[in-house]
Amino acid sequence: MTIHDATPRTRTGNPPRRAALAVLALMCLVLLSTAAPVAGAATAGAAGAGAAGAGARAGGEPRPPATAGEARTAAYLDSIHDDPELLRRFFLRLPKGGDLHNHLFGAVRTEYLIELAGEDGLCIDTATLTAVVPPCGGSSRPAADARTDRDFREAILRAWSMQDFPPDRLGHDHFFATFDKFGLVAARHPGKVLAEVADSVAAQHQLYLETMVNPGSDEAARLAEQVGWDPDLPALHARLVADGGLDRVVADARAQTDASDAEFRAAARCDTGRPRPGCRLTVRFVYQAFRGGSPESVFAQLALGMRLAERDPRFVAVNLVQPEDGDSALRNYSLQIRMVDYLRTVYPKAHVTLHAGELWPGLVKPEDLRFHIREAVDVAGAERVGHGVDLRFEDDWQRTASVMADRQVAVEVPFTSNAQILGVRGAEHPFDTYRAFGVPVVLATDDPGVSRIDISHEYRYAAETYGLTYPELKDLARASLQYAFLPGRSLWWGNPTRDGYRPVSVCAGQLPDGDADGDGRPRPPGAECRRLIAASPKAAVQWRQEAAFAGFEGSGHPVHPAL
Repeated sequence: MTIHDATPRTRTGNPPRRAALAVLALMCLVLLSTAAPVAGAATAGAAGAGAAGAGARAGGEPRPPATAGEARTAAYLDSIHDDPELLRRFFLRLPKGGDLHNHLFGAVRTEYLIELAGEDGLCIDTATLTAVVPPCGGSSRPAADARTDRDFREAILRAWSMQDFPPDRLGHDHFFATFDKFGLVAARHPGKVLAEVADSVAAQHQLYLETMVNPGSDEAARLAEQVGWDPDLPALHARLVADGGLDRVVADARAQTDASDAEFRAAARCDTGRPRPGCRLTVRFVYQAFRGGSPESVFAQLALGMRLAERDPRFVAVNLVQPEDGDSALRNYSLQIRMVDYLRTVYPKAHVTLHAGELWPGLVKPEDLRFHIREAVDVAGAERVGHGVDLRFEDDWQRTASVMADRQVAVEVPFTSNAQILGVRGAEHPFDTYRAFGVPVVLATDDPGVSRIDISHEYRYAAETYGLTYPELKDLARASLQYAFLPGRSLWWGNPTRDGYRPVSVCAGQLPDGDADGDGRPRPPGAECRRLIAASPKAAVQWRQEAAFAGFEGSGHPVHPAL
């Protein structure tokens, strides 16, 4: 690991549209195979050879394939839309960039948490199925019993995840209740948990992970309790930093992260001759502040996270977590947004992504649906928004969507958790609305361990529910790296959501292409492009993804007999 640098129940795709797109893809394949090479861009404003157009064009028209490899892969994908096993394999092998909305403790497999609980000698409260410290007895029994008692194991699985949760019931309360049940287990071994999660992300053919963690949060809460609340935010911040208070909390958080990193490297065997796959994954941390706490505690956690993001390269951003519909979260939403706004002036290098709009009618009062996304963007200056599901219920939502498009504020979309927590799926979800307005969209998992899914599931759901073509899926994967908080220049020029994924001038005409030399091997970039890749962690991961796409598209997908 590099630190420093829901399967749809019904298919809603439109068969005639799919057939037309298949014909288009095959025509593009013929034309691209016989056309003369396109000249590379000479300036930053020009498209290089193989530059992709915008993934979702005005009026909903998908971009056509830009290369012979894209056309061939698009035709193959369309040919297998009725074969579940071939679709599963396709979406697993598809390069999928990064996961930008991921809670570490909610991302790990529940089975692994049960295993850890048994190894640690923890107990399970038989009434609540919550992990508790020993001794066991009376109302609790050893977690290790789950190794031999299948019914006990299944009961824990259902309590700690959405396993077997009735699909016709709203899962909001059960979903959020799982964290208190398994929290003790994950908190004792964050490094081992990260090793498991990193392996799972790498197995999904992703290259990057931003995961949410909160080292030092207890220390921050204690400091906040000592200084108390002050509505004058600059004065409150001054009290937190006085006498080195906040710096001591930062040091504690970094020490905890060091210990977690060491545990990760040992569990993943990164320093041996047999490293696990997760060792190759590029990882950054987003600091999560708990929005359900007292105002002074929330402010102290936000300050801690932003101070970490400026002082420790492992951390890149802050976020607010816990249910957005909670009493304290609703009551203090605008206050917490103002906290972020102020702290951005103190820590301008820290990035901001915010859970906003994870709401739906019936879950909260109508007046609470009117402004959360707007304030996250306009007041807090969020660079990304998590969920954003209630967009169309907000006041002047069209303006908010336009602002997000203009500022390239990406929305992080975890389809399955939106369905499980809010009951929102299909046409009710604003996925197509965001894309129609030109808002950058990235697919994410949220809490895949709790949800019992993976990122391949989310891409397949998007393709089948919204009729996405292969070039559109490819651009969604590119967006997951373009809008990551990795430092350095991007491989792509300008606003790729609006203008298409066009390489910057120094790399124009040099993107990896499995067809380029006729042997399926990508050609190396030129000297100036190599310098960009070497100097920019973001461009380096983006280049690795383009090479992965070249290999994927050049892997010889068989043409379905029906075509």
